[in-house]
Amino acid sequence: MPSSPEFVVAVPARYAASRLPGKPLRDLGGQPLVLHVARRALGAGAREVWLATDDARVAAAVAGIEGMRVAMTSPEHASGTDRLAECAAIAGWDDDTLVVNLQGDEPFAPASGIREVARALADSGAPMATLAEPVADAATLFDPNTVKLVRAASGDALYFSRAPVPWPRDAFARDREVLPAGGHWLRHIGIYAYRAGFLQTFARMSPGVLERIESLEQLRVLEAGHRIAVALAPEPFPPGVDTPDDLERAQARLRGEGA
Repeated sequence: MPSSPEFVVAVPARYAASRLPGKPLRDLGGQPLVLHVARRALGAGAREVWLATDDARVAAAVAGIEGMRVAMTSPEHASGTDRLAECAAIAGWDDDTLVVNLQGDEPFAPASGIREVARALADSGAPMATLAEPVADAATLFDPNTVKLVRAASGDALYFSRAPVPWPRDAFARDREVLPAGGHWLRHIGIYAYRAGFLQTFARMSPGVLERIESLEQLRVLEAGHRIAVALAPEPFPPGVDTPDDLERAQARLRGEGA
């Protein structure tokens, strides 16, 4: 496997998460959730790892962790991307710096995936990159909480949707319980990489029509005519933590791993 390009990781972590208040500090295996994410980032080989947060309590959770830096960002940001743009300015990264956005609720993100999204960004020349993995069953394809994507032959994203795309017309006319053969369906994995200069461009862009319809921020980029490179994840990405039920599942997973 080719060596990874030089990259940095930024972890946006907002204290007041709507579905799981105080999420970054929720206990997972006796430690704050955000600390698990920080260690995943540090283990991926990044040149720098930054926590971008709006709360001193979250910053304190990673205090003393070797290699971890903190950017105290505005509590007024509407999205993690806006928070990352401020983090990039605080860190002083030049426009060509490859920035991996590892969400603060991904305590099991594999290091290989973090490196792969940085490689996809570097190799494609696109301003933004992300990952995907095959959809294995019809239930996943039809789940609106699972974001699907369609790629061009070049590997760039054509569209992201909560709907089951592409739609196999003839096969689903007969049976919607089973996926037809061919493996044409991809599930989006919510890890991104950006060129630091594009983060500033993204933060200045207004939400587009498609983004408002689907509630998917990445559609803002496509609707504005920018490229998003998509690579296949080299190994599975376990689910993140967004709800109390997710946190319970993460606790069980951690116990099962013996970590």
